[in-house]
Amino acid sequence: MNRDCRPLKTFLPVLLLLCLVLTAGCARVVFTGEGPPILSEEEVTRPYQKVGTIEVHRTRDFTTETLTPADYNWAYDALRAEAGKIGADAVISPEVKVETETFIIFPRSEMTARGTAIKFR
Repeated sequence: MNRDCRPLKTFLPVLLLLCLVLTAGCARVVFTGEGPPILSEEEVTRPYQKVGTIEVHRTRDFTTETLTPADYNWAYDALRAEAGKIGADAVISPEVKVETETFIIFPRSEMTARGTAIKFR
């Protein structure tokens, strides 16, 4: 019995492309190295006005990683980039956290970074 392999040949590239898309990162922030600094409450010595709360997210499928130094760098860079967009002078009180969950057998981690954008008076 001779089977036709054409359906498999067309299905395999589609399957590989789907796997590539699913494993790629969802959030991308390009940071040039410039922008408002990240400060702790103790480092702020001048009067300031709160501009708003900034929050950024990044989701990773098929992983349950904990926080790494690269994750903190991404989070701080993303907060600085968002603060720069709204004209803030600094970001204070940054918080970075990761939540992991599993849907059926597929692990997923979501990183959230939050900070307060301020403008000096």
